[in-house]
Amino acid sequence: MSQSSKQFLETLDRIANALERIAPPARANPNFKACIAARWRVTGTTRYLEAVQHVHEMNADWLIGVEEQHALIDRNTRQFVSAKPANNVLLTGSRGTGKSSLVKAMLARYAKRGLRLIEVEKEHLNDLPDIVDQIADEPYRFVIFCDDLSFDAGDGSYKALKAVLDGSIAAATPNVLLYATSNRRHLLPEYFHENEETKYVGEEVHFGESIEEKISLSERFGLWISFYPFSQDDYLAAVHSWIKQLGGVLPTDVKKKDALERDCLQWALQRGSRSGRVAYQYAKDFVGRSAK
Repeated sequence: MSQSSKQFLETLDRIANALERIAPPARANPNFKACIAARWRVTGTTRYLEAVQHVHEMNADWLIGVEEQHALIDRNTRQFVSAKPANNVLLTGSRGTGKSSLVKAMLARYAKRGLRLIEVEKEHLNDLPDIVDQIADEPYRFVIFCDDLSFDAGDGSYKALKAVLDGSIAAATPNVLLYATSNRRHLLPEYFHENEETKYVGEEVHFGESIEEKISLSERFGLWISFYPFSQDDYLAAVHSWIKQLGGVLPTDVKKKDALERDCLQWALQRGSRSGRVAYQYAKDFVGRSAK
């Protein structure tokens, strides 16, 4: 080996050693015996699971107007923690109706039976295979949670999601499920002109490639749970429930009860929505200004 080649290799070795010294040490996975939730963090070139110190506690029985949805996700989660077959879940529909709250409630209900939750932002979906590999040997059951999931036109990150759900050469990891919430049923934007690709063959409808691509993503979720705008009665019931949960006192006088009803309906009207979220926000305002 020539002198110049030796010097070149020595220089590369020094550079490698220097980079190793300044590189942040690898982070160990959270102790899932001590914590029930984690989030996937990306800082520069470092990607790791970080324990959530203060988990948002939610009781499914506090949620009004979503009893059917509650029963469906509870059944699926109960099957999962019991090591029985269970599906990935897509919760879709109106904003503020309790989609993410139900997922958090399942964690609170089944944490003692080994359920753990990992929150992953849409921007980091490409890391899903790495996340699954890191927790594959853990003795817990993991729900990977993607909140408010949707994709813009030209966004290719949904392909990583498709591979994890169904379609990769790797087998599904038995201790991992994916729960996602979205305002879109098919997760991808839909355009009117795409309907022009639809064809009729006899009496059968054949969708065009664009629509088929969008449908194929949501179809990889085995369980779809739909949420709808609250009726006025559901909204009022949710307001009463949240006032009680927040430690407030509901008026018993008829005139004061009527005033409360008018006030919370006006609150919803100003926000253009009757939902569990709006009911919770009103209840916080009511209890806060009623406190002595």
